[in-house]
Amino acid sequence: MADPKKDDFLDDIDAAADEEMADLNEEIDDVALAIDELRAERDDFKDKFMRALADAENTRKRAEKDRREAQAYGGTRIARDLLPVYDNLNRALAAAQDDGAQASVALVEGVELTLKELLKVFERHGVTRITPKVGDRFDPQEHEAMFEAPLPGTRAGDIIQVSAEGFLLYDRLLRPAQVGVSSTPAS
Repeated sequence: MADPKKDDFLDDIDAAADEEMADLNEEIDDVALAIDELRAERDDFKDKFMRALADAENTRKRAEKDRREAQAYGGTRIARDLLPVYDNLNRALAAAQDDGAQASVALVEGVELTLKELLKVFERHGVTRITPKVGDRFDPQEHEAMFEAPLPGTRAGDIIQVSAEGFLLYDRLLRPAQVGVSSTPAS
């Protein structure tokens, strides 16, 4: 026969164990929730870290590009300021050669040497000449039309006169070549 006291005692132990188990399950759920929150926070921090890292890398690359451009194109103002010197030397040389016997040979040689030295300086600093020729096609990327005139024997858009050479600093236009362009309509 079963002992009622023993059964009550076992029932009390079972109830306490069930209560203890419910408390443990609740604590386990709280810990699991806290772990999930920490994982979400960790993932958020990881995402922010990766974005900050990418942003820092982009900033570094942009700064390096800006540094290279400043190094390459920093002389733009001085190069532009030297272009009229080149033009005047070219004109002086052309005038001295046109005068022929009247021009001093030493003057012509001096101007030629000065012009060659100026071109070497330009070359060292990435300045190149745009030298269109009569008969070339007009290119608005490199040429500036100073005038248009009809000229028999040419097509519209042909260069008919070169007033001044143009110049590039690496791949940037410092000054377009100044040219006259034919406006002769197609026959």
